Amino acid sequence: MVNLSFPLSELEYFLLVFVRVASFIFVAPFFSTKGVPNHVKIGLSVFLAYIMYYFGPEHFYPEYNTVLGFCTVVLKEVSVGLLIGLAAQMCTSIVLFAGRIIDMEVGLSMANVFDPTTNEQSSITGALLQYGVMLILYTTGLHQFLLKALMETFILVPIGGAHINTNRLLETLINFLSNYIIIGFRICLPIFASITLMNIVLALLAKLAPQMNMFSVGIQLKLLAGLSVIMITVTLLPDVCNFITTQIQQMMVSIVEGMM
Repeated sequence: MVNLSFPLSELEYFLLVFVRVASFIFVAPFFSTKGVPNHVKIGLSVFLAYIMYYFGPEHFYPEYNTVLGFCTVVLKEVSVGLLIGLAAQMCTSIVLFAGRIIDMEVGLSMANVFDPTTNEQSSITGALLQYGVMLILYTTGLHQFLLKALMETFILVPIGGAHINTNRLLETLINFLSNYIIIGFRICLPIFASITLMNIVLALLAKLAPQMNMFSVGIQLKLLAGLSVIMITVTLLPDVCNFITTQIQQMMVSIVEGMM
């Protein structure tokens, strides 16, 4: 006869693991897209929580005495999952920042499209770059890395053992924002440089031939040159993915260190 009995402490530990995993799934890239139904996210969270509960490290049961203490433990697990998932999500949004700069230079800043994955308005080039980068990151196994990193957090930050270091997390966020701008400009640098050179040429032509309407001519030339450079620089997307992957790794390490 199958024995289905289990200690209440094990159920409590599993639920806390589920809270951390579910918080991560609902904000992390790949898993948090709007195209994934919520019941699929919940089922995936339960499945991953069971795997991490069964194959994870030795169980450390949190100690509390009141309902407020239990709520504090739950909020700690929610914070750990959200911060780790948010770190990866922010790094993948770098291409959207680069896409908006490209569209401003090319002349497509007013042409926004609805992104069904985020339910927000996105620039055309930003959406193109994001889909390309996310496809490459998925084929290279970034989702597996994210799940392995989440698994290791149960070793570094045990259940109920999170200690939020506000100063360390704020320093991490400031460093990320500086890298965010640098990587974004690296992505859009070919288009930015080519359009800048074209503006210089158009300014010289406007001086040499003032009878020509450089405004109407420049709009068409910028769009043509910008699209041409984008077609050429699409081959640089693997290098962009390397930048983003490295940034995700550094960001997640810093976030975990700020909670140890």
